Amino acid sequence: MSDGNALGGTRVVFMCGPAGSGKSTVARDLESQGLVRLSFDQEAWARGHRSMPLPEQAHRDIEAELQDRLSALVTAGRDVVLDFSFWSRAMREDYRELLRPLDIEPETIYLATDRETCLSRVRARGIDHADDFQLSPDLAAAYFDHFEVPTPKEGPLTVLGADGRPL
Repeated sequence: MSDGNALGGTRVVFMCGPAGSGKSTVARDLESQGLVRLSFDQEAWARGHRSMPLPEQAHRDIEAELQDRLSALVTAGRDVVLDFSFWSRAMREDYRELLRPLDIEPETIYLATDRETCLSRVRARGIDHADDFQLSPDLAAAYFDHFEVPTPKEGPLTVLGADGRPL
């Protein structure tokens, strides 16, 4: 489970992809392998939110809580998968900055799922659980269209297709 990072090989994975790309499926698989899964959507759901986007203050509060948990887990030597969208380079860099003092170089797993598959999956969602937030078709399309694809220049990167297999 370790990739050779500091603190005894602590591993941090950024799940990266637009809504409907398959991030939570891959993150749950990593969780079954022993990583602690921190999910932005699960935290929002636990706080009673059932639609996106979240109010700005709620978003800030959830992010601060998850960053605190991440730091505590990494300091304790736990491997973590962050089941967020990591939709922008700036967000990914913010989390790298958070991890740098802990001597952790995170890896990014990018789900390179095509637009129609993502939008179709979002349309098919119910609101049965925390990984199933409904989005309006326009919002889902905007999320996809404004997504910033990660590059190897950002750090370790694995690219998976819509089926969760390496490309």
